[in-house]
Amino acid sequence: MQKPNPVVLVVDRESDATRDLVAFLGENQLDVRWCREGESAFDLLSREAVDGLVAELEAEGIDGLALLERARERNPEVCAVVITGSPGAERALDALRGGAYDFQARPLHFGKLLLVLRRGLSHQALAARVAEMEGQLDERFGFESLSGHSRSIARVIEQLRHIASNATVLIEGETGTGKGRVAQAIHRNSPRQAGRFVSVDVGALAEGEAESELFGHEGGVLTGAGAPRRGSFEIADGGTLFLDEIGSAPPAVQVKLLRAIQDRTFQRVGGTETRKSDVRLVAATPRDLAADVKSGRFREDLYYRLSVVKVQMPPLRERREDIPLLTEGFLRELNREHGRRVTGITRGVLERLTGYSWPGNVRELKNAIEGMVVFAEGRRPLDLSDLPPWLREIETRSLRLELAVGMTVEEAERQLIAATLQETGQDKPRAAAMLGIGLRTLYRKIKQYGIH
Repeated sequence: MQKPNPVVLVVDRESDATRDLVAFLGENQLDVRWCREGESAFDLLSREAVDGLVAELEAEGIDGLALLERARERNPEVCAVVITGSPGAERALDALRGGAYDFQARPLHFGKLLLVLRRGLSHQALAARVAEMEGQLDERFGFESLSGHSRSIARVIEQLRHIASNATVLIEGETGTGKGRVAQAIHRNSPRQAGRFVSVDVGALAEGEAESELFGHEGGVLTGAGAPRRGSFEIADGGTLFLDEIGSAPPAVQVKLLRAIQDRTFQRVGGTETRKSDVRLVAATPRDLAADVKSGRFREDLYYRLSVVKVQMPPLRERREDIPLLTEGFLRELNREHGRRVTGITRGVLERLTGYSWPGNVRELKNAIEGMVVFAEGRRPLDLSDLPPWLREIETRSLRLELAVGMTVEEAERQLIAATLQETGQDKPRAAAMLGIGLRTLYRKIKQYGIH
């Protein structure tokens, strides 16, 4: 199937030069859209993402800087070139600071413009490929829930890189912090990766089931079980056995676990034959096992056998700076899974995600994003309207304005708009909704009042 040509939006006044530019770009394998003024361009960018943008800096209605910002909300890697009448214009420099690739003064040099677009589009394709490869590596090695730049998660990753191949590992952390994914990453990055990874949720087993699930049973021993059954220690032989919620293990099971770890031997329930199993044991708990040892709820000798290496998973509220990177990874994964084309998130959404405490941690964050992705249509970023109600309803601080008798209506309006933009983290769609005006009206007033 032939790959479609990149879509480039040209926003410039009606003229022979602009018609020549549109024709020139079309002749060079670009799918060109032409808008004569800023408002129609803004409407187009509100409906779809483009790969490239060539915009008049002083476009009628909505200027090039506002169009650049809107285009980058749809496609953060968009290749944008702004057109200006003055090579040294400060606003052209503002465009570069805002993410434009280049600015060009009239009269335009079509060949130079095409080179800039090709360079930017090539970078865009490379960035997409790198993101795809990073997603594949994350899936292969199980690091997608460990993404981030925080010190706490960097310590965990560094620790995982140095874990000995057969050392028993205890992973501690709140529910939803990614303990299961860490266990999978340990297995996939060990010499045992060719063996099986067997996971058992000890906390979900009734007291009478745990021993049979782990060690198996002989035929006729349990009610309704006529045939003998292998347990997880036998199934995981040569691989990794992950025991989640290990703190819930009954006392009788704790005794047999201690022997299985020490001697690498066990007996099935109802059996007398001593069996061997070479497994790498990884256990996890949201509980404070050291406190359980002091209270007598958990065996001290087993605790020390399990905690040869301890990994502490930080809660998401202590690594909020990792939320943007985690979100990017989940968007890639969920786009593939659900066949969607979400390109990112707006500032307003990011503000809500980073401002929430996430008691369910990474798991809760992923579930929230998945719900938004499932209902998102078209190629666009997630915005405030996509948020689930419980995130939309998070209270924000009330706006504080300094109004005085004698102040003009225009000055009061300028203050209100500036304060609302500051409150929303410069999220203009959200600010417009709060102010009860259209987005295009907001952009005109920002330009009118010189709000930065």
